[in-house]
Amino acid sequence: MSELPFLLKKAYKISEEQALQAISATETRQIEAYSALLEISDLTSKQLTAAISELYALPIVSLDDFDYRTCCEQLGIGDLIRSHTALPLEVERQHLTLALADPSISEIEQEFRFATGLAIKLVLAELPTLARAINNLYGAQSASDSLGYKEVSVLDLEQLVEAEEHELIDSEDLNHDSSPISRYIQQILLDAVRKQASDIHFEPHESWFRVRFRCDGLLVEVQRPPQHLCQRLTARLKILAKLDIAERRLPQDGRITLNVTQTDSIDIRVSTLPTIWGEKIVLRLLDNRMTSFDLSSLGYNHIQSESYRQALTKPQGLILITGPTGSGKTLSLYSGLNIINQNEINIATAEDPVEIHLTGINQVQIQPQIGFDFAQALRAFLRQDPDVVMVGEIRDRETAEIATKAAQTGHLVLSTLHTNSAAEAILRLQNMGIEAFNLAASLSLIIAQRLIRCLCPQCKRPTKVQTGQYEASSEGCQDCNQGYSGRTGIYEVLTVTPEIAQAINDDATAHQIEDLAIQQGMQTLPHSGLEKLAQGITSQAELQRMLF
Repeated sequence: MSELPFLLKKAYKISEEQALQAISATETRQIEAYSALLEISDLTSKQLTAAISELYALPIVSLDDFDYRTCCEQLGIGDLIRSHTALPLEVERQHLTLALADPSISEIEQEFRFATGLAIKLVLAELPTLARAINNLYGAQSASDSLGYKEVSVLDLEQLVEAEEHELIDSEDLNHDSSPISRYIQQILLDAVRKQASDIHFEPHESWFRVRFRCDGLLVEVQRPPQHLCQRLTARLKILAKLDIAERRLPQDGRITLNVTQTDSIDIRVSTLPTIWGEKIVLRLLDNRMTSFDLSSLGYNHIQSESYRQALTKPQGLILITGPTGSGKTLSLYSGLNIINQNEINIATAEDPVEIHLTGINQVQIQPQIGFDFAQALRAFLRQDPDVVMVGEIRDRETAEIATKAAQTGHLVLSTLHTNSAAEAILRLQNMGIEAFNLAASLSLIIAQRLIRCLCPQCKRPTKVQTGQYEASSEGCQDCNQGYSGRTGIYEVLTVTPEIAQAINDDATAHQIEDLAIQQGMQTLPHSGLEKLAQGITSQAELQRMLF
């Protein structure tokens, strides 16, 4: 029980009545004494912490001066940290520096000493600051809490008895394996799901090993397990993905299914790559539980979405989505298919891999290793009486030729290319060997796109330079990742009008075609980004990172 109200009354920081009110609040409303004192007294959080510092002769620290994330991950005591709102900051010479707001609760020091086996050095921090940092680390309630998973620390892993690889082959089900290695992997996966990471990288190096998440398009280091555990973690991941653990010289691909709730699961694609320091493993998380196919939610403005919808209503033509890897092209394709997915329409897709299952659509996973590639799938589709065909990517001349011919013979064809702008897609197809007259006759719409990070609506702040613009908060808040939360798209939608078709037929350059499209009202990628900037959705720094 907290003694803060009594001690502050004795030090004449609060009145007797305020002390009694604070005690009553902690008993009846089950809130911390620190929070109750902030409500009842005139003290600010800073003043209250300063008063506690005087009472206990403890220093007040700034959390930014410590790498507390690494410390907490190595200790693996998230439940204890959350329950006491106390944050381990660093371990040095068998002493754990522990930041808390209320040192009068003696049980906190005792429980951390017992859990870690370390001597405890107490320091002070304001309660709101501690709560924000802890929520950034663990969230209000993580997925592991809801499933009852027990956390495992790096220290636990280091104490594992060395085992031969054949001893690891006990279960291919992550959800029913309670070994420390599997629980540790499970903890990383669930943390990645909570942080909405798209990929997890397990990377061996000469003298260290690290784990990184790709969140909102950027890689962020989250852990550095002991280097000697690299082979153990790699072997366990390969077992879970049903890969050959004895094969370390060749890349392998597999899948893992992770249950995130009692009813929901997500698919994880596993890719291994032999490096000079061991096998690097990348996990792609295909978490589609919250996926939206609404064009406006993807960032399309009204004019852009209407142009896309009009192209989708045509009985034939080629619609291309262009952009770099990870720019959201697949989701734009799925959104288009979702719009036209009706009982009277036969839709077939060839994908590598099938990322989202769409009801009522014939989805095919290509398998290049046995000769079943995009071109062969497309030829097979055309014998299946299709109305709409989607090809995951046009990679070669053969696929491009079949797609353009199909788009001229009564089929609506959707696909993707890797180009920087919409107009450059025309040049790319010409370089593949497609004649200009075939492109002019088949192309209907080209969309170039990028994904940009959205400013956190909770902590974004107005810029000092430009009125109406916002920038990211450098420290972020409990709802975001360093000032950004989620991503949206910026788009360049080029409708192939008769004038543009004639320009293509006349071998116009990409620059000339782009100029003509702009004259007809096309919004370029930079202009689409500036629109998001003016709406306060993103920052100038983010636009410069993505476009310039």
